[in-house]
Amino acid sequence: MRQGQAGLRLYRNAGLAVRKRSRKRIGLTERVPLLLPETPNHAWSMDFVHDGLADGRRIRCLNVVDDCTRESILIEVDTSISGARVARVLDRIAGYRPLPRMIRVDHGPEFTSLALDAWAHARGVKLVFTQPGKPTQNAYIESFNGRFRDECLNDHWFLTLHEARVLIEAWRKDYNSARPHSSLGNITPAEFAAQRQFATQDSTAPCS
Repeated sequence: MRQGQAGLRLYRNAGLAVRKRSRKRIGLTERVPLLLPETPNHAWSMDFVHDGLADGRRIRCLNVVDDCTRESILIEVDTSISGARVARVLDRIAGYRPLPRMIRVDHGPEFTSLALDAWAHARGVKLVFTQPGKPTQNAYIESFNGRFRDECLNDHWFLTLHEARVLIEAWRKDYNSARPHSSLGNITPAEFAAQRQFATQDSTAPCS
């Protein structure tokens, strides 16, 4: 200890700066205001919702929503979902749907993980982080989460993980194809996406 203190004094006396090691911080991109997305597939939002099985085990639901069309793109259900798993889920979506330009997330450890940071860099997708304690900065996913909990999770008592996945997927499909949204002109997310010719490069119709 004394040798270390003596070394610091010698550095200071010689006018030298002591180099400090810094940890890399993930997700320190600029925060983009929550604006009305211009086109389908421009921006997605992701978040987790928690629930439980009848035997007491906790489950996590990763919700992925298109901000423009309000479509529920996917709900991944499991007892544990890591940052690497989130990246694999997004790659699975990319097998049948183009990835967006940006994905809005909070500062949860899965979203700030090295695995997801590396995935986003490799795929050219921008991760946009909301400020802690300000859920209104991700209002699209927060609104969806509320409906998901009220209309699905609170209405079911899941006996097994398999049953949870089946019932949640059935609700997701019904939400997309049979639930009109006033913000979409009282049509369903699936109908709205079809009208806007989803995922076409020349689509310029604004969302409302």
